[in-house]
Amino acid sequence: MPLSKSNATRRKVLKLTAASAALPLVHIRTGRAAGKVSIAFWDHWVPTGNDVMKKQVDAWAAKNQVEVQADFITAVGQKNILTIAAEKQAKTGHDVQAFPTWEVHNNAEAMEPIDDVMKQLTGQYGQVNSVCEYLAKIKGQWMAVPTSSGTQYKGPCGRISLLKEHAGLDIVGMYPAKSEHTKASDDWTWDAHLKAAEACKKAGKPFAIGLGTTTDSVDTAGTLFKAFGAELVDKDGNITVKSDKVRAVLEFGKKLVPVLPDDAVSYDDASNNRALISGHSALIWNPPSAWAVARRDAPAVAEDCWSFPAPKGPAGRFEPYLPYFWGVWSFSKNKSAAKELITFLMQRDNVQERCAVVLGYDVPPFQSMLDFKVWDEVGPPTGTVYNYPLRPFHEATAHIAALPAPPEIAVQIYNRGTMPTMLAKLKSGQSVDQVISWANDELEGFTR
Repeated sequence: MPLSKSNATRRKVLKLTAASAALPLVHIRTGRAAGKVSIAFWDHWVPTGNDVMKKQVDAWAAKNQVEVQADFITAVGQKNILTIAAEKQAKTGHDVQAFPTWEVHNNAEAMEPIDDVMKQLTGQYGQVNSVCEYLAKIKGQWMAVPTSSGTQYKGPCGRISLLKEHAGLDIVGMYPAKSEHTKASDDWTWDAHLKAAEACKKAGKPFAIGLGTTTDSVDTAGTLFKAFGAELVDKDGNITVKSDKVRAVLEFGKKLVPVLPDDAVSYDDASNNRALISGHSALIWNPPSAWAVARRDAPAVAEDCWSFPAPKGPAGRFEPYLPYFWGVWSFSKNKSAAKELITFLMQRDNVQERCAVVLGYDVPPFQSMLDFKVWDEVGPPTGTVYNYPLRPFHEATAHIAALPAPPEIAVQIYNRGTMPTMLAKLKSGQSVDQVISWANDELEGFTR
């Protein structure tokens, strides 16, 4: 779901005035409860994702004789974000909350540091990636734990037959379902992506890449900019849009946008899914949700899908990454039980069980957990999502659009969809100079 497009100040006002909605509760009890703890999960798009989470919480509750209230809160209509805002304002609610991408930074002043949990988990499973640190480690302290539930990569998912027929791309040979570096993967560049997009557009099967302001469009554009080393704002908060690298990515964008769908500017996060499932597109950038729906509704399309990493640019290969986090409120009445429950849920066996039932959609934050068999075995075709999570041989880096700008500025760039809007302006016929001038004015508003 798209995040709010308002700036940081307005976001805070909106959150502080948001009313708490009445939500159905899922109660999990034991006969001899010794204390209580409550946790708000993201309501998984795969129903069985909620079922296995409930089962795991139930097991922990019984073993520890704790009464647990577990609620699954939908992201539809941003109800999960509104619930976070209402609880923060009221200083009461769940002990543990599921925080989407930017919400740890937005709520950090009301959260309990969680370094002790992270120390234990990283001691067991190794370090998490730099995007997780950027979003949840604030002033040297971890304010939330990166979780697998809801965490996703958003690289390309292509139609095997269409890309081979119209663009001469053998994506299965380029990225087979095994840990193997291939020469063909070295040749998977943004120039190759452009060439393939041109061929598929000509064949009536365009790459369904949006230029709207919702997350799918933002994530793809953010990766393109990063691949060219183009930053709108640097790590110190300086506006850097008037740079040679930004100009270079926009010059490339002038070639790319004409071969995108005619309605790309009006895309939302469902548009690319529909294009793939209906058979109208040869490639989208998305987690395996579109493939999973095709598996149910359009089996012939699903059998012809393959996920693989992003193309490489002059600055390297970067993959869109959107993590979820679990955090504990500072006003929690049972911080100890809350932290113990998070630690339990992030144990390898539990993460693996949850990952399996959602067909590999959820990606663990720990590299050591990327050997789960689900990505090897799920299909059709078998191995279709093997290359969905980033692996060392991909030689790619997880990235979130607007990084490395300070998060309080980056969240505005992200939520306003600044980068895809720059590309959309090119599609409308504006010059590179006009686009840079517009972006500079936008960024000045974000950095004041």
